[in-house]
Amino acid sequence: MNMIEPFLIEYTHECAQTRRTIERVPEGVFGWQPHQKSFTIGKLASHLAENPIWARITLEQDVLELPGSYVPFVAKTHEELMGAFDQNVRDATAILKNATNELLISNWTMKMNGQIVLEMPRMAVLKTFVLNHTIHHRGQLTVYLRLLDLPVPALYGPSADEQG
Repeated sequence: MNMIEPFLIEYTHECAQTRRTIERVPEGVFGWQPHQKSFTIGKLASHLAENPIWARITLEQDVLELPGSYVPFVAKTHEELMGAFDQNVRDATAILKNATNELLISNWTMKMNGQIVLEMPRMAVLKTFVLNHTIHHRGQLTVYLRLLDLPVPALYGPSADEQG
């Protein structure tokens, strides 16, 4: 069995849950933030829409050097937000399906200013920086939704807004 198969099952499920969450963010509140040190809700939702690209970065690059020329994606419209998320998930899923066990156990490195800040097997990077990172920020987004009195989706069980 390829190690990526069980991960893809979980990844597909979590992406569907993430989509249900970010689709609740109306364009009219993109600039709202709960605290001056926090992301705006638009930037947080955009970050979630962009997170799937880390699967490609993890599997196609041996080393990621920071800081680089990376500029974070920030959606200007709800349509752009959802389109980016859907495309990034499709692209990530396609590359993940082709990952071999040999690639998944090989190390991936992140450097900052030439210094190694992280080195671990790609499978661990996919679990932590791709999947868990998304789940973490999705949890933040549900709090933002609640603070704005917008409906919070049921993710791992009912929410106060969805009892089914």
